[in-house]
Amino acid sequence: MTPLAFTFLLLATLAIWVLPRHLAAVPLLAGACYMTLGQGIEVAGLNFPIIRLLLLAGVLRVLVRGERPAGGFIGMDKLFLAWAAWAILASAFHENPGATLQFHLGMVYNALCIYFLIRCFCQNEEEIYGLIRMTAWVLVPVAAEMVYEQLTWHNLFSVFGAVPEEPAIRNGRIRSQGPFAHAILAGTVGAVCIPLMIGLWRRYPVSAKVGLAACGVMVLASASSGPLMSVIFSLFALVLWRWRHWTRQMRIAAVVGYVLLELVMKAPAYYLIARIDLTGGSSSYHRSALIDAAIRHLKEWWWAGTDYTRHWLPYGVPWSEDHVDITNHYLGQGVKGGLLLMSLFIALIWCGFRYAGAAMQAWRQVDREREFFVWAVGAALFAHAASCVSVAYFDQSILFLYLTLGLLATLRVSLAEGPGWSSLEEPIVELETPRAPVPQPPPLAWQDSPSPPGSPAQPKPV
Repeated sequence: MTPLAFTFLLLATLAIWVLPRHLAAVPLLAGACYMTLGQGIEVAGLNFPIIRLLLLAGVLRVLVRGERPAGGFIGMDKLFLAWAAWAILASAFHENPGATLQFHLGMVYNALCIYFLIRCFCQNEEEIYGLIRMTAWVLVPVAAEMVYEQLTWHNLFSVFGAVPEEPAIRNGRIRSQGPFAHAILAGTVGAVCIPLMIGLWRRYPVSAKVGLAACGVMVLASASSGPLMSVIFSLFALVLWRWRHWTRQMRIAAVVGYVLLELVMKAPAYYLIARIDLTGGSSSYHRSALIDAAIRHLKEWWWAGTDYTRHWLPYGVPWSEDHVDITNHYLGQGVKGGLLLMSLFIALIWCGFRYAGAAMQAWRQVDREREFFVWAVGAALFAHAASCVSVAYFDQSILFLYLTLGLLATLRVSLAEGPGWSSLEEPIVELETPRAPVPQPPPLAWQDSPSPPGSPAQPKPV
């Protein structure tokens, strides 16, 4: 570990311990955005890069201070624990259980720590706004460095290792990657944060504009089709806000549309991915061929995953003799733990959308600003869900996925807690059919005078 990285680790750890609870997640964001996976320590064969050490500091803070997730144990928490349990159990069915268990423990450690720390540190609506505001400003130096890569062909984060000193070039375009393990992941982080910044606009326009600029620069500087498609999907989800009352019908139409494409196309409908190339030289065909290969070899991985996928495609990857490039996060879950692990991961995404729908239902016809904000967080999750088809999160960028799920869980818990979840103190919204007002007896003589100025008004029946 370099002296600079060690100093950063000390300062970030100290910040996690001394900052107020609602700001304690900011050092985690800084660790994901300002440090590479090349800096860390190794303990008993286990690799602890700086982001994992910061997660450990957060866990110790929570345990020492007795901080707990708001609302107690909820459905998404149970799904996360089920996903983690099967990921660990599935390692026993691989050819090298010890090495696989070590890898799966790292994956589970990252997911559970990020998600539950967000649940502990961010417990109400105002704190969600604050965390997104801080995310906007944290991304600014990353975007600036990616622009620097474009101008100088030099990655400043290379001093920390794990990223090349010179960025990759494809078809004459420089692919900036900043501190992330690949340019696609750097651009994806910017893309999936765009809906969060738009949701921030009405309340904090300056932070929203700064965040949007940073996210847009990250997407463009990555020079990758995947992040651009993620932007398109996120903006598409935001445009659908106008027709939000037809969400159920749109879901049905999407399924019916896909079935119709399967009927009229010669190739499977997912080969439409192969036609997407927004930057030139995209490997979109590989993504379609990978899905096709996974379906054809389903019997090899459906139970608990597989240790060998090299025969799936006629080409492999230079970093492994046993695998092809699994550029699909869903299939990556399947390769690690079979259909069950992949299904549990999809269930987490589905649960996040359900939470967004429940929160929107509560604020419908009551507060359009809050309703749109929840929709924007759901749009960010939609962008993640779409990105998972074309990219596998394999570095610290995974923090932004589990952060989004944690925010949606907080929104759901805050909804259940009623008016105490916001400083605006809105009345509780009943989702049932309103009852007719109960007739009141005529006032007594001493009650005929109007209420004095400043006295609380009588609540209207819901």
